[in-house]
Amino acid sequence: MRIEEVRSIAKSRNISLGKLSKSELIKSIQTEEGSFNCFGTGASGACDQMNCLWRNDCFVTAQLN
Repeated sequence: MRIEEVRSIAKSRNISLGKLSKSELIKSIQTEEGSFNCFGTGASGACDQMNCLWRNDCFVTAQLN
């Protein structure tokens, strides 16, 4: 998902954008919606959050870290 889309979602949930990175914004959104704020931690490719909006980006980000 592009950063512009993430910012739009955050803004719609009244999350302050500030100078947060894409990962930080996603984690803030996850926290706000009551989900685990685990974005970027699925390095092993294992995740039980099958309906997570960030799932594909999460695995890519985890591989980069």
